[in-house]
Amino acid sequence: MTSLFPATQHVLKTLKELEKLLPEEDRAKPQIILLSGEVTPYRNDTDREMVFRQESNFYYLTGCNLPSSSILIVSQQDTPPSIELYIPKAEPADIMWSVPPPPASEAALTHDVTLVHNTDVLKSTIESYLAKHPTALFHTFPVDSALLPKIPKDLLAPALKAQSQGSGGLVLTDKYLFTAVSSARLTKDEYEIGLIRKACDISSRAHETVMRVLGLAVKGKISQGVEGRPLLPGEWLIEKEYEAEAIFVASCRREGSVHQAYLPIVAASTRASTLHYCCNDKEFGWGPVGADEPKNTGSLTHSHSHGHPGNVIDPQVLLIDAGCEWDNYASDITRTMPVGNGGKFSKEGREIYEIVLEMQTAAYRVMKPGVHWDVVHLEAHKTLIRGFQRLGIFYSPTSPNSGSWNSEEAILASGISASFFPHGLGHSLGMDVHDVPSISKPSPPSPTIPPKTSPGETGPIELYHYLRLRLPLESGMVLTNEPGCYFSPHLMEAGKVRESKHVNVEVLEKYVGVGGVRIEDVVLITSNNGDGYENLTKVGKSVEWLEGVCSGEI
Repeated sequence: MTSLFPATQHVLKTLKELEKLLPEEDRAKPQIILLSGEVTPYRNDTDREMVFRQESNFYYLTGCNLPSSSILIVSQQDTPPSIELYIPKAEPADIMWSVPPPPASEAALTHDVTLVHNTDVLKSTIESYLAKHPTALFHTFPVDSALLPKIPKDLLAPALKAQSQGSGGLVLTDKYLFTAVSSARLTKDEYEIGLIRKACDISSRAHETVMRVLGLAVKGKISQGVEGRPLLPGEWLIEKEYEAEAIFVASCRREGSVHQAYLPIVAASTRASTLHYCCNDKEFGWGPVGADEPKNTGSLTHSHSHGHPGNVIDPQVLLIDAGCEWDNYASDITRTMPVGNGGKFSKEGREIYEIVLEMQTAAYRVMKPGVHWDVVHLEAHKTLIRGFQRLGIFYSPTSPNSGSWNSEEAILASGISASFFPHGLGHSLGMDVHDVPSISKPSPPSPTIPPKTSPGETGPIELYHYLRLRLPLESGMVLTNEPGCYFSPHLMEAGKVRESKHVNVEVLEKYVGVGGVRIEDVVLITSNNGDGYENLTKVGKSVEWLEGVCSGEI
């Protein structure tokens, strides 16, 4: 993608959202916006710089990845806004230690803004605009927020002084801008979708790379290396969670991705029941990884046998929830794959996986512009209940000594399905993996959230507690579709699952060892095709494909 990041288009979209929020008497006034970007972070009180990543809102309005930059936007009705980017001037120390910022003249050619200056003239420019527009509204993000970059005090001083004098009517406000930018970011343009698509392509290949390494190991096609030298990438075996993480991250970085969109979740066996398990430090099976690891022992080439000498991989799942960024836009993909058992699911693992895949398919069937996300989330819960009834984990009305109290509607109303599927079906995705949360999930009561007056039809309110998106779907939204099923000891105890009249405990115990299964795709909501959505995730997920790859058969 070679064209400039469409910063001007994003500023215009933000200004439209800002106008909607302003009192009518303020809409004709000049609007001045001042934002600062992220600064280079340092570890505690040392001079050891940490990885820099631009603050998302600032990047949305500028396309600028330079630390310690600022943007000044001046808008008047019926005239194009002035979008001014201010970047630091290169200092001798910058040139010696690191790559210096470009000259302003060069930056002007690579950024879609009106002009670019160095930050040393920003204060005087603000003073000039305030003198020219004494009745303006001067917008910033919340100045006391610990979650957003701070605007230097000397840059706010001119506006504070003008407001305190009170002669011209200037108002310094942090009430509207953050909501306006978040609202603009909720739907994505074609440029943004292209960046997300690229991130998803890279992450999809990284997921498949991990699976194919597992498959090669099952077939004994990975060399154990040469004594006396480190293992080379083609000799790496995956027997531990962090070894899978290493291959995933390396695959993304090798394709040019700078950042992971979030900490990778790589959970084997029953640890897959922890939703955001980021330790990634255990062997397949259970146990801490020793200080002398990693070693290539070739154990994945063995079939499971309790009598087999040495380290044998038990049949289990490996859940990998990981995605990279591309130019500050995220991906978020989860695949759950079989490990041990020759690269095939256990009977119980396969049955739970198929239910989760049914949940995702059911969500896709109702997903389109205009449908409320609550409705899609509910469909996944209903599918889980029917699947559990089919397996016998939940009783059905036709079970021995059962009745209508074990109907799908009664089980839904009880809320017990949330003990196995506790999180929301998905969330908005963009520059942040959980994108624009303040807009995606309005605080109830909200006119955007359908009432939950009939638990047998909609489920109890608690079913929606952790849902991160609670809006009607719009064309241009990008979100995740990520149902899951987990046998978490904590959640089952908290939900009193084993005491429930709906649960056949004897059958349940057969599945507890599966741990957890999640399947997650990145999805574009669109009116451009008959489906109502486009799946941006390319890596396969059918049982047949997963087992074929993880067993080395395809």
